[in-house]
Amino acid sequence: MNGAQALISTLVDHGVRVCFANPGTSEMHFVAALDTVPQMRGVLTLFEGVATGAADGYARIANEPAAVLLHLGPGLGNGLANLHNARRAHVPAVVIVGDHATYHKKYDAPLESDIDSVAGTVSGWVRRTMAVADVAADAAAAIASARAHRHIATLILPADVSWDEGAFGVNEVVAQPAAVLHDAGQIESVLRSGEPTVIMVGGDATGADGLSAAVRLAQAYGAQVLCETFPTRLERGAGLPAVERLAYFAEAATAQLAGAKHLVLAGAPHPVSFFAYPGKPSDLVPDGCAVHTLAGPVGARAALTALADRIAPAEIAALAAMSRPSLPSGPLNVMTSADVIGALLPEHAIIVDESNTSGVLLAQATAGAPAHDWLTLTGGAIGYALPVSVGAAIAAPDRPVLCLESDGSAMYTISALWTQAREQLDVTTVVYANRAYDILRIELQRVGAEAAGERPGPKAESLLDLTSPTIDFVRISKGMGLPARRVGTAEEFADALRWAFDEPGPHLIEAVMPSITG
Repeated sequence: MNGAQALISTLVDHGVRVCFANPGTSEMHFVAALDTVPQMRGVLTLFEGVATGAADGYARIANEPAAVLLHLGPGLGNGLANLHNARRAHVPAVVIVGDHATYHKKYDAPLESDIDSVAGTVSGWVRRTMAVADVAADAAAAIASARAHRHIATLILPADVSWDEGAFGVNEVVAQPAAVLHDAGQIESVLRSGEPTVIMVGGDATGADGLSAAVRLAQAYGAQVLCETFPTRLERGAGLPAVERLAYFAEAATAQLAGAKHLVLAGAPHPVSFFAYPGKPSDLVPDGCAVHTLAGPVGARAALTALADRIAPAEIAALAAMSRPSLPSGPLNVMTSADVIGALLPEHAIIVDESNTSGVLLAQATAGAPAHDWLTLTGGAIGYALPVSVGAAIAAPDRPVLCLESDGSAMYTISALWTQAREQLDVTTVVYANRAYDILRIELQRVGAEAAGERPGPKAESLLDLTSPTIDFVRISKGMGLPARRVGTAEEFADALRWAFDEPGPHLIEAVMPSITG
């Protein structure tokens, strides 16, 4: 078999059954080989950032890596933003980047670039396969590394290695995960001290088991539990422990942590301000508060569970009760749109959230909705929600996916709608159309670029405004094969959500919203 056939066969033999792809000339032998390995599902995306984001979403739900096929350095570059988000989410992914044939690289053809260096910025494992005999072994090593370390493994495959014959299979390579170092005894002493303590969960501890363990410890010893600001996958809703997330804005986060003498990190990173602001600290930990690490993002659930079982064995975590807001009426705004979603959210939904300023009240409106998963923008690179919803829907075809997207962010990866339609995925996309980059209007004042209470000047305002022309998401959606509606009232939004949830396949709702900044 040739190198491409060996690569796909190895992926399938080691449990990687989906490949999100935007291929080019260097990957044509991989494309041709797909028909020789029917177990591999190839999913075409029209932009590399959709392929990489879809792999992120797939891994968050399936807890297994998908493959991503990209074309040379520019293809990898186009996918980099959502690979950054995936790296911050600590999810496994196997990225295959085609390259020029080994003998062609010296000619510095137009698409020649330093793929290895670019890949290293987001990957925990990078390897360039130089001989067809090594393809299967390198592919198996990539899969094993991605799984064991919950990171991106990038395999660079020159075109001639892909088309050369002489490849053969390989037994599975097992990579051992790095040891998770923590001092549970120290954490026990902190909890027993009675001093004000915050347990901050993140990483793999934001599922039901990890949250339950953290809440049990907090109840037994009078501590507080917070979740990292942007969890990879947060299980929440009725019947699950209710845990508040650390606020995005530094002032609110500082208030949440105020008075703490100990901060226990269980999978969460050290809390810092998302950006630097003039005259304000970057580190959000209060003065005089000691920081203790129980576990990193991989292994936090197990560490919390073991500690809770040992020092709070009889404690039972309090669970959120079923509670939905009443369906509102009147104009659509931040409050009414959140209440509609809280009132109608279906059971076992997966919510992919990039609602930004339009979704500030969603957490409280859905806290008592049926149990669901909430996926967030882990790395801050916008244009994540539409692609991640593709991967999540493929990973869990029996669950409804609700993609909450902002109008500005949506345009980064809008072609993901085409893949939703092509694959007939059960995704309901809500685009909050407030016709502005509201978050940037807020940040303009926060960084001191505008005096408080003053409107931006005309040149600044033009860079924050999404009108002239106004984007028509209904027409865009229909042009990509999705049924779509535009709504402007709570009643219309509720009718549109029922329509989308009740009818199989993808749908889009353009929710016309007022700007929160006026």
